[in-house]
Amino acid sequence: MTKAEIVNEIALKTGIDKTSILKTIESCMEIIKESLSKNENVYLRGFGSFIVKERAEKTARNISKKTTIIIPAHLIPAFKPSKTFVAQVKK
Repeated sequence: MTKAEIVNEIALKTGIDKTSILKTIESCMEIIKESLSKNENVYLRGFGSFIVKERAEKTARNISKKTTIIIPAHLIPAFKPSKTFVAQVKK
């Protein structure tokens, strides 16, 4: 499902115009991105959590050049679904 399809679904269910819904969704995504960039997790009860995970330093290989490189530890965004969300999808 794309963002446009989500906007259409919400518009059909609520009767709110699509431009308002799109602005709201864009604002929500921007707030989540800003929070994660500040290393703050976002918790949405009944849906899941957007969290920041730390990846450990690791050694990788470039097979074509037969060299090894070290990839430093870094942070990545991740999503962890709630238990009720997982149970609903498993049906």
